[in-house]
Amino acid sequence: MDFTSLNLCQPLLDALDEIGYVTPTPIQAQAIPDLIEGRDMLGCAQTGTGKTAAFALPILDAMAENPRAGSRRIRALMLCPTRELASQIHDNIEQYARHLDIRSMVMFGGVSQRPQVNNLRRGVDILVATPGRLLDLISQGYVDLSHVQFLVLDEADRMLDMGFIRDIRKILTQIPKKRQSLLFSATIPHSIVELSRGMLYDPVRVSITPESTTVEAIEQSLMFVMKGDKRGLLTYIIEEERPEKVLVFSRTKHGCNRIVKQLGQDGIEALAIHGNKSQGAREKALRRFRRGTLQVLVATHQPRHQSGSTQRA
Repeated sequence: MDFTSLNLCQPLLDALDEIGYVTPTPIQAQAIPDLIEGRDMLGCAQTGTGKTAAFALPILDAMAENPRAGSRRIRALMLCPTRELASQIHDNIEQYARHLDIRSMVMFGGVSQRPQVNNLRRGVDILVATPGRLLDLISQGYVDLSHVQFLVLDEADRMLDMGFIRDIRKILTQIPKKRQSLLFSATIPHSIVELSRGMLYDPVRVSITPESTTVEAIEQSLMFVMKGDKRGLLTYIIEEERPEKVLVFSRTKHGCNRIVKQLGQDGIEALAIHGNKSQGAREKALRRFRRGTLQVLVATHQPRHQSGSTQRA
């Protein structure tokens, strides 16, 4: 099977060919035909399975087949838990839609809202957002969701874990009930089932099991070392093993900064990402790490949020 067999419009096929997409992943092959038919969907899929294209391509195809009448209004809303994921989804959509007259934007907190408001005023067809900032701008009267035809909740289990359930329910009240809704989650606990019942109509269920889990794909080893010897051991491993990329976790933000400083003193460039870093600094570090121009990235562990609390992203 290739993408030409999925009945996508030619501008999308041209973009996929230019990007280098040839064969659909299992979730794309399973999800796209039903989504093109207009079905709601509850998908169980982890990051790395190709689910962004699985939900974005059918939505772009439907929007291309039924172009807007008049000024641009938000026709598709995609909600996700983190700034990084929102940016990644938006970047992918821009690649897929390169030959379409469709404008998308990304919205998240931690940065000035002025550029986001200016983009909204110019008109947007697809909005990728984190719940906190979106709800803030809705309350200020900058966002109109009354024309949304497509709704996507990506990594819904993480959004619930991070305390976004109240924000999501408030956002759902702003969206027309007549819409196509998609919910994707790495796991389907009872809380996700309950959420899906309130937003999906007769959904198709798609479940993709990764060929191998992260644990199975990684060779793991454990080294017992005195606290005072950790710095020397880390430097030794990096210099002797010469890995292309090294991801180091620290329990605290201060620990991240200390590791970066110590590695620098040993002649190894490293950057830290944590909550005290600006969004721009975090994105720059992640870009360099992905591109291979930064060997070592030091990060804090994902924080756990108390039940009922809300993190504004």
